[in-house]
Amino acid sequence: MLNDGRAEVVGSVSDLDSASSQLAELEPEIVLMEAPAGAEEEWLDGLADTEIAQDYAVMILGEQEDAAWHARAFREGVRAVLPNDILSEQLRAALEAVAAGLVVVRPAELSTFFSASSNPSPQVEELLEPLTPREQEVLQMLSSGLANKEIAAKLQISDHTVKFHVASILGKLGVSTRTEAVTAGIRRGLVML
Repeated sequence: MLNDGRAEVVGSVSDLDSASSQLAELEPEIVLMEAPAGAEEEWLDGLADTEIAQDYAVMILGEQEDAAWHARAFREGVRAVLPNDILSEQLRAALEAVAAGLVVVRPAELSTFFSASSNPSPQVEELLEPLTPREQEVLQMLSSGLANKEIAAKLQISDHTVKFHVASILGKLGVSTRTEAVTAGIRRGLVML
């Protein structure tokens, strides 16, 4: 369990069968498991059979470097695959992210999700007229949920000028609402979250 940023161990088991039978009683927020070196494939098969990763937020520590193995672990429902020699600060950050409902992927694993052999995502159409630097700035502020008056104050411009920029952004992105503009901006890589 995570309390005030600190991890609390609620139990410990030696194998998947023990884990499967004790998890309902322990009620952990996160299940941290170690994949045994040299038997990772069989261990992952066992994890899939128990469906633990379907019922709990599972993080795996192990030495497996194979991208296909990592991809399979994530398909089975695992939320993080981390090296055994992970730094304590990194482990704490991963625990907090998983507790928040996120999946933790190390940069080296990104190719697992974005390989050239996977189906390419649909191409984003080029804008007929690119956003000006000021419009990009306004779009970024829209993504933060700022109202026109707040944007005007931050940029030291009038409300009318902000409205003009918002209208121009909507037109250039081919959308009709601020939310659609932010979504289109994210898809086009114009908005950084």
